[in-house]
Amino acid sequence: MHDSLTIGQLSARSGVAPSALRYYERLGLLRAERTGGNQRRYARTELRRVAFVRISQQVGISLDEIREALDSLPSSRTPTSEDWARLSAVWRERLTEKIRLLTKLRDDLDGCIGCGCLSLRRCNLYNPDDSLAGEGPGARLFLPRPAADPAPTA
Repeated sequence: MHDSLTIGQLSARSGVAPSALRYYERLGLLRAERTGGNQRRYARTELRRVAFVRISQQVGISLDEIREALDSLPSSRTPTSEDWARLSAVWRERLTEKIRLLTKLRDDLDGCIGCGCLSLRRCNLYNPDDSLAGEGPGARLFLPRPAADPAPTA
């Protein structure tokens, strides 16, 4: 294979441990060809796939979802910027919602940490007597609420 990378070279270029690269290959996230001596050889384009996997993981996308997305890329040619844009557009709405929730959590924590108020009137993180349990599991005041269901003012 001309112009290919060994696992050590791919690891050095991507900053990802060889063990993780082998794991990604087992999951179908990366493709490698084998030499006559059974050594892995990666096309240089696999560097983009590794970067995509790492970035996707950092924003909370599961490896199964990443594999599904990568499977939609053409295998007969190097993916173009349009291919990558199409692939990332699928997650845009989900990432936007995640950003909104993280921003809300950050802003609510800014006004709460260290105050010691422990009052539902002033602190969305405290829920005396589990008064929101009837609405379902999880941090109810941080989850998206239907428009017709305003947050309690208790």
